[in-house]
Amino acid sequence: SGRYFGTAVAASKLGDSTYVGILNREFDMVTAENEMKMDATEPNQNQFSYGNADRIVNQARGQGKRIRGHALAWHSQQPGWMQNMSGTALRNAMLNHVTQVATYYRGKIYAWDVVNEAYADGSGGGRRDSNLQRTGNDWIEAAFRAARTADPGAKLCYNDYNTDNWSHAKTQGVYRMVQDFKARGVPIDCVGFQAHFNSGNPVPSNYHTTLQNFANLGVDVQITELDIEGSGSSQAQQYQGVVQACLAVTRCTGITVWGIRDTDSWRASGTPLLFDG
Repeated sequence: SGRYFGTAVAASKLGDSTYVGILNREFDMVTAENEMKMDATEPNQNQFSYGNADRIVNQARGQGKRIRGHALAWHSQQPGWMQNMSGTALRNAMLNHVTQVATYYRGKIYAWDVVNEAYADGSGGGRRDSNLQRTGNDWIEAAFRAARTADPGAKLCYNDYNTDNWSHAKTQGVYRMVQDFKARGVPIDCVGFQAHFNSGNPVPSNYHTTLQNFANLGVDVQITELDIEGSGSSQAQQYQGVVQACLAVTRCTGITVWGIRDTDSWRASGTPLLFDG
């Protein structure tokens, strides 16, 4: 159908036969939980480290699964050497990172989260203040252009959280950026919606509207980090609502849950995933 169902994977769990059994049986797309982030792949400047990421890539490719690359540029989980950089030096280091990592995995990645979480929470609808943002407002498009040059075949995505409700300022800010990128020919192919939900932040009633409005800009939409804290029928109904919203949008090309078992989750106490421990 051109839609994929994925999960986030940790390299450290690939020795667990139960974990790998569920992974191989239930999912046809994989995202590395942490192993492709900036601190993991470039721990020292210009010294790249791909061993753990390669374990995930090789496992997935051996099973014929697609891979979402996550993430090339992000304000968080930067290596120590990058955290204190600024200005032109940081801009060049970021672009070098994007280029090197995307080139290394060229031809193996279905979609890259090129830039992650660059918009601020709250009612302003603007960019998050970060060391990357302070290099200039064009840093996001610069990252996308570098990624396209490095891997012309991968879908290039912008990924964020709390962009699910169409009426929220953050959602509108990201929408305006994507609209601008498409108008100016900046290479963006998809928008990722992390979809971390809980009782205080449930799946919004206008979720389908959000996905459709972004798709109408000419990008694919993907649910990239889905987890829903809760239990019982209310949790099941929210999962159902997310899946139905995706299925109702032709350009919703995939759903990825952020982990396999509740015990694997970053929010394990909220039992947010599809399999229990």
